[in-house]
Amino acid sequence: MLRGAAVAAAVPMVGGIAAGSAFASPEARGGHRATDLGPNVLVFDPSMGDAAIQAKVDAVFATQQSNQFGSERYALAFMPGTYNVDINVGFYTHVLGLGDSPDDVVINGHVTVDAQWLDGNGTQNFWRAAENLCIMPTDGLERWAVAQAGPMRRVHVMGDMTLWPSPPGNRWSSGGFLADSVVDGQVDSGSQQQWLSRNDTFGSWTGSNWNMVFVGTQGAPAQHFPNPAWTVVDRSPVVREKPFLTVARDGSYRVFVPALRHDSTGTTWANGPARGHSIPMSRFHVARPGESAASLNHALDQGLNILFTPGVYPLSAPIRVSRPGTVLLGLGLATLQATHGNSLVEVGDIGGVTVAGLLLEAASAWSPVLLRVGHGRSRIRHTEDPTVLFDVYARIGGSVPGSATVSVQVDSNDVICDNLWLWRADHGNDGSVGWSVNPADTGIVVNGDHVTAYALAVEHYQKYEVLWNGNHGRTYFFQNEHPYDVPTQSAWVHGSTKGYAAYKVADSVTDHQAWGLGSYCFFNLNAEIFTDRAYEVPDTPGVVFTDLMVVCLNGSGGGGILHCINNSGDPVQEGFGTYYMNTYANGVATA
Repeated sequence: MLRGAAVAAAVPMVGGIAAGSAFASPEARGGHRATDLGPNVLVFDPSMGDAAIQAKVDAVFATQQSNQFGSERYALAFMPGTYNVDINVGFYTHVLGLGDSPDDVVINGHVTVDAQWLDGNGTQNFWRAAENLCIMPTDGLERWAVAQAGPMRRVHVMGDMTLWPSPPGNRWSSGGFLADSVVDGQVDSGSQQQWLSRNDTFGSWTGSNWNMVFVGTQGAPAQHFPNPAWTVVDRSPVVREKPFLTVARDGSYRVFVPALRHDSTGTTWANGPARGHSIPMSRFHVARPGESAASLNHALDQGLNILFTPGVYPLSAPIRVSRPGTVLLGLGLATLQATHGNSLVEVGDIGGVTVAGLLLEAASAWSPVLLRVGHGRSRIRHTEDPTVLFDVYARIGGSVPGSATVSVQVDSNDVICDNLWLWRADHGNDGSVGWSVNPADTGIVVNGDHVTAYALAVEHYQKYEVLWNGNHGRTYFFQNEHPYDVPTQSAWVHGSTKGYAAYKVADSVTDHQAWGLGSYCFFNLNAEIFTDRAYEVPDTPGVVFTDLMVVCLNGSGGGGILHCINNSGDPVQEGFGTYYMNTYANGVATA
């Protein structure tokens, strides 16, 4: 949580990786030439030789290890087969297997996130991913020491797994997400401060810190809160998994879209191929960095989906999605930048849309919203084919100065949010961070009904960080930090209320439930800043919060949080205080 100094130095491009290289666009099997995915998608085949592949992987890591706010982006894609390599995963690096099953791509080695670049502090290990692989660690231990925006999906770990950095250093880590994955051995959370496991299967689990949440996970520990803080929900009520890139027998690429599941446990692939459908690459526009919104919208108007290859896309107008079932899929943390106070993605009130693997960045003043689904409240239901947001991240400041009123707004009904990190930056490049430099009101506004969120992380916004106006909402795991940089108490009040709740459920809501919520404060200007409450909800029988907590990370003179939810819960302040509450329902708290 408390992340230390930012590392933001620019790093040169990787030597020897250029457009047209064999690694970027190999001759595919059967004489079919695979789609050229550009110079920053490195496609590997076992015939290339382990030593040559290792050299390329190491070159990417040398560039990306500490490249927290750089513009370089990479995807490391592995054709089906077996590889004897060790893959260190740095910033803006996406490691993916191209098989139909995770076991089609076997890494005899490690796929590692560690923290030597920041002296053992993994709390800034953002913006990276691994998916659709089988990992056979040679020493039996896989290490994935990530913070926010570091998901692992559809992975088979044949061994144990640990979620914190290796020695030396303080060995902190701060948040993570694992979905549709199997770990044969034991998962050790170590110093991980909070974590969501969804639809996984574990041999066993050990460890707990503030907020560990398990939804639809086989082998999860038994419900217990707090100490250890294990929140266990037996089944995922409604979910589909993120679409992924595969290679067909003729060497052509496709995108597989998994089917919607209800009341599910475990992975989609435990008993054979996952249900779903494939979309051939001929139905995709393969976007390249620098492409305009007009060009992207023209492709959408032709009925195409969009595959964003790694890089930065400055956009002066929004991408508009109006066809049900459209897929917007990013590789390598593809980054869309709002350069003219514009929105970035606008999805109509339609069903079946996928927005996945994109970093949305405010690169100009006061975009009204970065991503919007629907346009105003609607009575239309999308129960059978909901729109889903997977691994969608917003960034206000950090890389460049900018501002946005709202990062994500959900007006449609039945939308699913699966791993969102919405971040008003607390550190970054010089001139990109400050109370009036990167202002932003709210991370997410939910106006639609029956919206479900798995792994919702929202940090440092200056008003309500989550504002939930729709009915029948469900949240499984919430992580939050109040803004660090509040200059004075008078700058952070509304009416007679000090600060803003991190998670606000509107007074008009009659049904809302949430499980496993953590909100933290660290006011770093020594200005005695307080917020009256972390969570604010109507006192009505249908609104129930389960397993919630607040933490104060301030030393003396820093302030704190006066109540956990509404006017219930003891204060946490000045000296690292923690308060846990088991339930809050109809105005009654059970601590």
